[in-house]
Amino acid sequence: MHQKDLADFLWSRRETLQPGDVGLPAGTRRRTKGLRREEVAALAGMSTDYYARLEQQRSPQPSVPMVAALARALRLTLDERDHLFTLVGHGVPARHLRSEHVSPTLLRVLDRLDDSPALVVDDLAAVLAQNALNVALTTDKSRHTGLARSAYYRWFVDPQERAHYAAADHVQLGRTHVARLRAAVTAGSDRQTAARIVDELQGRSQEFREFWKRQEVTQRYEDRRSFVHPELGQIDLDCEYLYVENRAQSLIVLTARPGSESYDKLKLLSVIGHRSWAAGTL
Repeated sequence: MHQKDLADFLWSRRETLQPGDVGLPAGTRRRTKGLRREEVAALAGMSTDYYARLEQQRSPQPSVPMVAALARALRLTLDERDHLFTLVGHGVPARHLRSEHVSPTLLRVLDRLDDSPALVVDDLAAVLAQNALNVALTTDKSRHTGLARSAYYRWFVDPQERAHYAAADHVQLGRTHVARLRAAVTAGSDRQTAARIVDELQGRSQEFREFWKRQEVTQRYEDRRSFVHPELGQIDLDCEYLYVENRAQSLIVLTARPGSESYDKLKLLSVIGHRSWAAGTL
């Protein structure tokens, strides 16, 4: 690990970022030119002490997931991300079509959205990043691992996945999941994983098998979706999509029509924030 070069690189990238660049309030009495160490640490999901030790050249080698989290927190380009991996002493991730590295462009837009639920997903519907309001609406979907990272997979094996959506929409949502999964199998960024999901669901879900036989294929959802919150009830939201060039990642922004009941519920949700879905109360 090139500790001095790593420390210098982290410090320089941190200095170039302003709080507004990552969706944080500027505050007052800032002595730091860019982001504070604790702000970068929070964005990367690590302790401030650990991050400080990285910049002070006295830290052990970070793990690959931790380096990836730092790259996202510092909004690095792919070239900068690769440089960071090299400085840490890990192999540079292969630049296949599929990448866990969220597009900085999508992150910049996501950082500025604080009044609408928004999330970044890949083409297997795995959540790569999301804002606090989306967590409040549907819980933290980034916590899943393995095949369960994909919403297509969870829809057919995890009953809790459907609790977030209006029952009247379940059949259509299931068909759309399958149609998007079919597109991912033939033209997606991770066809091998897509095929594994199909094989697994073929053996576990009769509903999936019936939808799969329809031979439907699509690459996007409808423009409107109805969510169900345990306390606020049904919230009808319009969906807008922003894709990266290869369509391997997309930013989904959910908005309510001004003056509607759902608009008022969304404003209330932004105030009360996220509480436990498991408890079923706020």
